[in-house]
Amino acid sequence: MTPGTRRRPLPAALTWTTAVPVLALVVLAASWGRDLPTAVVVLVAVVLIGAVLAAVHHAEVVAHRVGEPYGSLVLAVAVTIIEVALIVTLMVSGGDDTAALARDTVFAAVMITANGIVGLSLLLGALRHGIVSFNAEGTGAALATVTTLAVLSLVLPTFTEAESGPQFSPSQLAFAAVASLVLYGAFVLTQTVRHRDFFLPVAEDGVALEEDSHADPPSSRAALTSLGLLLVALVAVVGLAKVESPAIEDAVAAAGAPQSFVGVVIALLVLLPETLAAAKAARRNRLQNSLNLAFGSAMASIGLTIPAIALAMIWLDGPLVLGLEPTQMVLLAVTVVTGVLTVVPGRATRLQGAVHLALLASFVFLAVNP
Repeated sequence: MTPGTRRRPLPAALTWTTAVPVLALVVLAASWGRDLPTAVVVLVAVVLIGAVLAAVHHAEVVAHRVGEPYGSLVLAVAVTIIEVALIVTLMVSGGDDTAALARDTVFAAVMITANGIVGLSLLLGALRHGIVSFNAEGTGAALATVTTLAVLSLVLPTFTEAESGPQFSPSQLAFAAVASLVLYGAFVLTQTVRHRDFFLPVAEDGVALEEDSHADPPSSRAALTSLGLLLVALVAVVGLAKVESPAIEDAVAAAGAPQSFVGVVIALLVLLPETLAAAKAARRNRLQNSLNLAFGSAMASIGLTIPAIALAMIWLDGPLVLGLEPTQMVLLAVTVVTGVLTVVPGRATRLQGAVHLALLASFVFLAVNP
């Protein structure tokens, strides 16, 4: 290359963000349903991490094209759809031993999003920018919706009397499923149509910002390509997580943790793309984008997963345990109270981030050592 010349960018087909999702699908097809040696398990884990990073990239491309708050919905809904497929697959293969898998996975997703993603975003944003600002009206509405969905689907089954144990009767489950869909639909309508400005990033003076000013949005063709590759990457992430699940189960058993912790590990893995995307937005002082991702993911995890599982129970045999245990209900209650105190001012410091991360650490610790 002669002095003064510029290196041409690689064609899209040669970039790692394009190649890794395709490679992950190939690895998934080659490893599915097979007993893998340790070296191959490690290789699958590396490819899995690459697929997660690729998913983050393509989600950001799509989000930048469609703008907020629509962009935050893309990754939340896509991950939730794949999460439902993973839960149903494990329930089919696990029988009665997986009766509480949906509850454990959904509750883990709520704790990871409402404490982990929120806390990490607040901490990273405050460390770089001092005090971070967000729209309290939109974020408060999202937190209220998440709280209602969580109580309706995960707390009430513990106290109902139609079925023995923390379960809904068929009619109660149908009601919870319909109510969850209605609430989620109402929130999406509010977020994207009626009060879209409540969910846009805000400047220090509280004025809503429409778009990032530092870069032009990608073309429609690039956004559609990224959307397709995002779906491919997410399918690969969940599929490879399923391939890795026996190794995860063995590791959990070797550590002496309860088997329910497998759902926590899988939820952590599935939510990693959203976590990385939210962290990046927070470092760019776009905390509202991070909160949209966090609470939108929690909402979709309940509002879409519970109805889908309820529908799947028509064909699945065995019980469906949804009611939380006492320790889990305490953690949920503290998370809601802390979330309200964080959201109401519309401004936060690194202290609020540390508090939410402490709650996440408590959840993980108690999941390992109940």
